[in-house]
Amino acid sequence: MIYRPRRNRKSAAIRSLVEETKVSTDDLILPLFLLEDPKAQIEVKSMPGVFRLGIDKMLKEIEECLELGVKAFDIFPVVDESHKDKLATKSYDNSFFYQQALKKVKETFPEACVMTDVAMDPYSSDGHDGIVDDNGNILNDESLEIIGKMALSQAQSGADIIGPSDMMDGRIGHIRDILDANGYTDVSIMSYTAKYASAFYGPFRDALDSAPKSGDKKTYQMNPANVREALIEADLDVQEGADFLMVKPALAYLDIIKILKDNYNLPIAAYHVSGEYSMLLAAAQNGWLDKTHTMNEMLISMKRAGADIILTYFAKEFAQLRKEGKL
Repeated sequence: MIYRPRRNRKSAAIRSLVEETKVSTDDLILPLFLLEDPKAQIEVKSMPGVFRLGIDKMLKEIEECLELGVKAFDIFPVVDESHKDKLATKSYDNSFFYQQALKKVKETFPEACVMTDVAMDPYSSDGHDGIVDDNGNILNDESLEIIGKMALSQAQSGADIIGPSDMMDGRIGHIRDILDANGYTDVSIMSYTAKYASAFYGPFRDALDSAPKSGDKKTYQMNPANVREALIEADLDVQEGADFLMVKPALAYLDIIKILKDNYNLPIAAYHVSGEYSMLLAAAQNGWLDKTHTMNEMLISMKRAGADIILTYFAKEFAQLRKEGKL
């Protein structure tokens, strides 16, 4: 035999030389859940090893991550029911604990990249990403006004990247216009371009207490059966001024990551969502899967499909394992 592919697999050193896909800490964004109580720390029951943190604990967590090489953080607020209303007014209140925490993070760690989430559901008494009318309809254009105010408030608080996850039509252009008009031309937008109406979000909604009070999100999040629709969404996001295109979830949508990578020149992000995290944790705790190597294989699959950036709850653990030479 002239061709023996196994020659390039015969040792760890050679396998490393010919390795086609590499994941590094530079690729990762760590999602974090922020509590109002500065000193609080509460584990998310459906996400073992993931904690909701007050700002004091969060600053410590960010410091440890920076030392490991993880430099980007997507911060989500856990909003008490007492702060919620139908119009999500706390979402654009610069004195609210979320905005104040963002300022504290940037003041303490100016080198960190801080990403934020733009959607009404954490602040809405209805639990939806847009305004709900008396008939249960999600109002698109009326919601854009609130979404724009929220994005501006987050930029004023120090956000480096705004992450609109609401899936309202026209939101990228609306946010870009508002940011530019107020002098925030350097603030980036990472659009949740192809955000599917997925069953994999359950633990995240548990973490934020943000599940819809009625109905579902299928009139604005995408049908999991559709591929071409992702191209329509991406075309609009590019035209409206997005800086990154995101696919969410990741593992069940590797084909969508690939199709966006093949068709657009913007960086492609993949959100390794809570359900994907929790499935692996549950299997590992039962001894069914090796957590470390399965985690690594998951991340490699996303990078191999075309993701330039991966939002994952495994970011810190991945970095620690890399530092220890276990990956």
